[in-house]
Amino acid sequence: MNTPPDAQGNPPDGPREPRSDRWSDLGRPPLNAAALRRALVREGGLWSDVDVVQRIGSTNSELVARAEAGKAGEGAVLVAEEQTAGRGRLDRQWTAPPRSGLFFSVLLDPAEVPVARWGWLPLLTGVAVATGLARAAGVDTSLKWPNDVLVTVGDEERKTGGILAERAGDAGVVVGVGINVSLRAEELPVPQAGSLALAGAVSTDRDPLLRAVLRSLEDWYGRWREAGGNPVASGLQETYAAGCATLGRVVRAELPGDRSIVGEAVAIDGDGRLVLATENGVQEPVGAGDIVHLRPA
Repeated sequence: MNTPPDAQGNPPDGPREPRSDRWSDLGRPPLNAAALRRALVREGGLWSDVDVVQRIGSTNSELVARAEAGKAGEGAVLVAEEQTAGRGRLDRQWTAPPRSGLFFSVLLDPAEVPVARWGWLPLLTGVAVATGLARAAGVDTSLKWPNDVLVTVGDEERKTGGILAERAGDAGVVVGVGINVSLRAEELPVPQAGSLALAGAVSTDRDPLLRAVLRSLEDWYGRWREAGGNPVASGLQETYAAGCATLGRVVRAELPGDRSIVGEAVAIDGDGRLVLATENGVQEPVGAGDIVHLRPA
């Protein structure tokens, strides 16, 4: 009588291969794509499709390509269990072990909103991510202007997430989000990084975390769009300012062209820019650049 191979395909009396499939790290189970679609894709809702892939270079690059080729419409969500060429602002690399975080991009096309107000989309996404994570993970979150999500690890403020928005031709805007969920201290890409687990999250189950973030994003996007992109009428400007860890601090803004400004961050203006009060009494809005927190508020 022949004994069949075991569940892993090993012969009954032969050498056993170490498991390397998607179930090999039981502390980091895969996302349930079918359940996510059932929970998020509904008639009259924003999300039109949720596609989960095992491994990809960049969800942003892929979704931009799909949108420009007419293969994705507004509300498409692309999620990767692992990114090999994830990108942050200023072309910084974003790396993390497989299934250790949430790495996804969404396609938004707010045609009824003036293009001049589309610059609010990454800030809106930051508010939605911070709100969704606070509810589902039970951690205090804050935002570093313009697009970093911060948590507290010990007594330190650490970056646990980032947001990157890119135009997708005439198809709209692709907004990418990366969130470190279960990374351990030895897995952090840089010492200044953090994760929800290290911040004491009550849950690191990525399925409910992703659902919470996408539902929060749908809510905030709907409010903003109904207000014609008006950040005051939608409540976005006030909410962003309330959760912004940059305001009230002395910061250095490193600007394009090797220029920098030091000043106190005093406001977020109607265009989503950070307003700095400099030593010479001038208030200067910053629309693009890298912000370094120099002193606590």
